[in-house]
Amino acid sequence: MKVLLLFGLVAFALADVTRFEGEKVFRLKPVLDEHVTLIKELANSIEVDFWRPESPELVTIDIDVDIRVSAMYLDMVYTILQQNDMEHEILIEDVQDAVVAETDKKDPRTHSYTKYNSWDKIQAWIASISTSNPSLISKQVIGNTYEGRPMTLLKIGKKSSSTKPAIFMDCGIHAREWISPAFCQWFVKEALSTYGSNSQMTSLLNQMDVFVLPVFNIDGYDYTHKSNRMWRKTRSRKSGSSCIGADPNRNWNAGWCTIGASSNPCSDTFCGYTPESEIEVKNVANFICKNKAIIKAYLTIHSYSQLLLFPYSYTYELAAHHGELLKIAEGASAALRTLYGTRYTSGPGAATIYPAAGGSDDWAYDLGVKYAFTFELRDTGRYGFLLPESQIKPTCEETMLAVKYIAAYVQKNLY
Repeated sequence: MKVLLLFGLVAFALADVTRFEGEKVFRLKPVLDEHVTLIKELANSIEVDFWRPESPELVTIDIDVDIRVSAMYLDMVYTILQQNDMEHEILIEDVQDAVVAETDKKDPRTHSYTKYNSWDKIQAWIASISTSNPSLISKQVIGNTYEGRPMTLLKIGKKSSSTKPAIFMDCGIHAREWISPAFCQWFVKEALSTYGSNSQMTSLLNQMDVFVLPVFNIDGYDYTHKSNRMWRKTRSRKSGSSCIGADPNRNWNAGWCTIGASSNPCSDTFCGYTPESEIEVKNVANFICKNKAIIKAYLTIHSYSQLLLFPYSYTYELAAHHGELLKIAEGASAALRTLYGTRYTSGPGAATIYPAAGGSDDWAYDLGVKYAFTFELRDTGRYGFLLPESQIKPTCEETMLAVKYIAAYVQKNLY
């Protein structure tokens, strides 16, 4: 009986995983207003997962539109594209194959810096790394997620009796952007292992602290590992709505829900019921507010598109420090490019990609954190969110150069 029960549980666990057989990711190239209208109408009539831009409202002419389409709608989509003479290409032939290919199936029992670790592994890693070197790293819980998981923040820097200026970095705001938490883990490893031998890292950690939140949207991240690889939002619920979660990067009190965000709870860019309605956003906002006297830079890591963005995204107006921020972003992008030739585009969010209100970098900047940057890591769409594990190491290595460039600049230009 016990054996049968066990098989039943295993079958139940497997049955609950969303699969993507036969689904494709298209890149559409709208060049006419009719094309834009068509894409928006398509999104209204069938379920389309927008990879880039993040919602149909953000589609305009002359930008590439990456969408995931389920197998049952493929014929219809092909017909519409052909009838309307819209240029397109297939980025991913079969999404399920790409999901399988993304990770190396030899699942190590332990945490690895070159794998997409499950939340359980990351949590165990946080516990062990935070006690590995007490003079250099410590941890604190800044609150719990909606589902009750502790949000543990790592503080890296040489212990000091006086308060030091700090940099705050978070990863994994959007659940499906797996390369992002991989970078935060890599950064922690590099900081600890190169302190004392690398002069720049040593100088940085002697003078400043770096707060690292390895996974911001833990509930969503865990859900992408266990149930639906393509989930983006948080996992909060509200009575009266069957739709789950809000977009944690549309939920900050920065031009909240005015543009490039949705008030529909079922949308992937749902801004939430109020600013900071998502407890994860509230927890981080509270921590940054409480420490705003010392936090001099805010870095948030996303994927994909190879961009280095800075405020503003909720308006086309330029930030007060636009010239300086652009200079830093261009310098950091150039540093990143030296390793593997990876090209990043830099600029203010709204003008460089599209307007989007309620983002964390705009919020931090308006709070007074002058050096606020959003990274969109590899790639530009070949794999999109399903970047293979073989690219974790090169992606993290090159991104370290950009982050270290920004950190060195901030260190020299404290305010």
